Amino acid sequence: MIHDIFMPALSSTMTEGKIVSWVKSPGDKVEKGETVVVVESDKADMDVESFYEGYLATILVEAGQEAPVGAAIALIAETEAEIAEAQSRGGAPTPSSAPVATPVAPAAPEPVLASTPAPSSNGHSSNRIIASPRAKKLAKALKVDIQTLQGTGPYGRIVAEDVERAVGKVTTPVVAPPVIAPVSAPSPAPAAPVPVVVGGETVPLTTFQKAVVQNMVAAMQAPVFRVGYTIATDGLDHLYKQIKSKGVTMTALLAKAVAATLKKHPILNSSYTEQGIVYHKAINIALAVAMPDGGLITPVLQNADQWDIYSLSRRWKELVERARAKQLQPEEYSTGTFTISNLGMFGVDRFDAILPPGQGGILAVGASRPQVVANDQGLIGVQRQMSVNLTADHRTIYGSHAASFLQDLAALIEKDAQSLTL
Repeated sequence: MIHDIFMPALSSTMTEGKIVSWVKSPGDKVEKGETVVVVESDKADMDVESFYEGYLATILVEAGQEAPVGAAIALIAETEAEIAEAQSRGGAPTPSSAPVATPVAPAAPEPVLASTPAPSSNGHSSNRIIASPRAKKLAKALKVDIQTLQGTGPYGRIVAEDVERAVGKVTTPVVAPPVIAPVSAPSPAPAAPVPVVVGGETVPLTTFQKAVVQNMVAAMQAPVFRVGYTIATDGLDHLYKQIKSKGVTMTALLAKAVAATLKKHPILNSSYTEQGIVYHKAINIALAVAMPDGGLITPVLQNADQWDIYSLSRRWKELVERARAKQLQPEEYSTGTFTISNLGMFGVDRFDAILPPGQGGILAVGASRPQVVANDQGLIGVQRQMSVNLTADHRTIYGSHAASFLQDLAALIEKDAQSLTL
C-alpha cells in the first residue's frame, strides 16, 4: 500500500508550511514514529514523524519549497516492490508556486501529524536523534556520527556547535542567548544580522512573515484606543537590584506585576467574539521577543499570576532560549491572553503597539529614565520614570477600564513592588 505524507497544521493559524529539510531520502527505510521531514510553521521548525513503516518512495515538495496545509508532500511505500509504482504515481516534485495535488491511492490516505516528544537530556528520545537541521547537515558533511554527540541545545537538542566541537572547530562552551535587558538599565541590543539584498530585488516573504501579515491585517479590523501612563520605577529598580543575583529578570517582574493587576481587572484579560465577551480562566502573559534573524515571537508565561517570581524568571529564560532555537510548541506562543511589548532596552521612550488578534489589550513599555519632577509639596527632585501605553479593544474595554487598570498597575509598581516576591 502507498501512503501520503501531508503538510500538517502545526498551529491554529497556519495555512501553509515550508519544507526546511528532508531527514530521509527517496529509497530510505522509514520506521513508524521516525522523523521524515522538518517543516517551518509560522513560528518554529517542527519535526514531522511517519505514521507508517515502509520506504520513502518519492518527495513531492522539495526543501525550500512551500505547500498548503493538507497537501501531499511525499509518498511512502510499504514494500520495496511498491517504490517504483509510487514514483510513477507521484511524478515530478510539485513547485511551491502551484497547488500540490494529492495523488490517488487505492485506500483513503491518512495524514502524518507533527509530533515532538520531550527529548531526554542527551538529545535522544525513543531511539531517534533530536538535532537541528543544520546540525544534521553539518554532521553528514563532516562525517560525524551524530548519535555519539551530547546535545547542548534546549532540552538536549544537538546543535551545529556540538558537531563542530566534535571535530575540534569549537573549543569554547556554548553560551545561552541573553534575555531581554531590564527597563531600569537599558543597554544597546546586539544588531540583528542584516540580509544581503540587491537594490531592485524582490525578496519573497518567509512563512513567518506571511503569518505576521495575516495577523496584522486581522488586528487592524478591531476598533482600538490607546491610553498612556507614566510610572515611577524607583521601587521596582531597587527590588530588581536586590534579587537579580538569584536569576530574576526585569521582564519577569513586569509580567508578574501585570498579571497581578489583571486579577483585579478581568475585563482587560478578556477578548471579543461574535457570541460575546470571553473572560479567560487563565492569565497568560505573552511577551514580544526579537529573533536573531530579525523576526518576532511572543512566548507565553501561562498562569503568570500563580508562579513565584523566581520560578517565573526560570521559566522565562527557558522560553527565550527555545524561542531563539525555534523549538517552541504552538501552545507556548499562541495562548496569550494579554501581551507586553518592551522596547525600553533600545532606549525608546514611548510607542504604540498593535493589538494581537484574540486579545483585549497589549501594553507597550518604554525605557526607564531619571526625570526632574516636583512632588505634592512643590519640592524638586529626581525620579526614575517609564512611560507605558495601553492599546485596548474598544468592543470590550472602555476608557475607564483602561485608566483604572493603569492606575492600579502604577500603584503596585510604585508603592508595593516588594509584594511581587510573595
